Amino acid sequence: MRRVVALVLGLAVVAAVSGFGRPGPPSWRLLDSGSTAQFRGLSAVSDRIAWVSGTGGTVLRTVDGGRTWRSVGPPDTAALQFRDIEAFDAFHAVILSIGNGEDSRVYRTDDGGRTWAETFRNTDPAAFYDCMAFADARHGLALGDPVDGHFQLLATDDGGRHWDVQSVAVPALDDEFAFAASGTCLAATGRDAWFATGGAARARVFHSGDLGRHWSVVDSPVPSGPTAGIYSLAFRDARHGLAVGGDYNAPATAPNGAALTRDGGRTWTAARTVPGEYRSGVAWAPSFALAVGPTGSDVSRDGGRTWTRFDTGSFDAVACAGAACWASGEKGRIARLS
Repeated sequence: MRRVVALVLGLAVVAAVSGFGRPGPPSWRLLDSGSTAQFRGLSAVSDRIAWVSGTGGTVLRTVDGGRTWRSVGPPDTAALQFRDIEAFDAFHAVILSIGNGEDSRVYRTDDGGRTWAETFRNTDPAAFYDCMAFADARHGLALGDPVDGHFQLLATDDGGRHWDVQSVAVPALDDEFAFAASGTCLAATGRDAWFATGGAARARVFHSGDLGRHWSVVDSPVPSGPTAGIYSLAFRDARHGLAVGGDYNAPATAPNGAALTRDGGRTWTAARTVPGEYRSGVAWAPSFALAVGPTGSDVSRDGGRTWTRFDTGSFDAVACAGAACWASGEKGRIARLS
């Protein structure tokens, strides 16, 4: 018995000294992308496969955990900004470029970026598409800012090979729009989809239970304004979601800049401890959540109720595939979480 007690006490001492059993702070490991583009589009497939997209028509892909990156963007697209990318594996991906009129386009590849097919080009000069989300490999949506008072949608049921233009019946507020900051103003899982807004008097979250056919909308506690609101959404399942944002033009302060829902987006509550600064991307991992922005990164281990800063580097987007988390941003910055 004494030996058992001594062994237990010894293990307790080791645990206290080493921190064994308690999660340590995460950290980003910067990778050499070989690019100076700004990567606001990011899709994490696994711990080895990730895609990024950004300025200058740039698309990069890694299949070896970020040790090497291959430039695989469509030809003749240097004038486009690919703000969102949704990848399904090492070979199949869909990218969205943003801008007024014909600058808003969608491309798809089935061979790892060796060839691309343009599957949508916007012909409405008043339309501007912001972000995409896929509920599975076939069903996806792309969100556009309001035209004639209503948000625009693209819907696909064949993996982005064809798109139908739709309009959200719920009217937009005056000056309301979505942010094309990290490709995550729209989220989807199963039959549920959500998108977040800003720009107007209130930052709101729209929800559809039938992948875009019908929508409802609720107010959020995140402050809104001409350059403020919710910039990013992430849902762990049909009930648990996170929202982050702030004001792009005042990145050093963001009161109530993070919120959470436990009822599928019917109600939103401000986090008890927020990042306190503008955040443009948020993502779930199995046991924690991450938020990133130009002034730093934060982690939450309690479902978004409290956030703790762990890095001060600049990132625009974050995405996780299981526990494998990636971040991307300005000047070719790409990182993996350690």
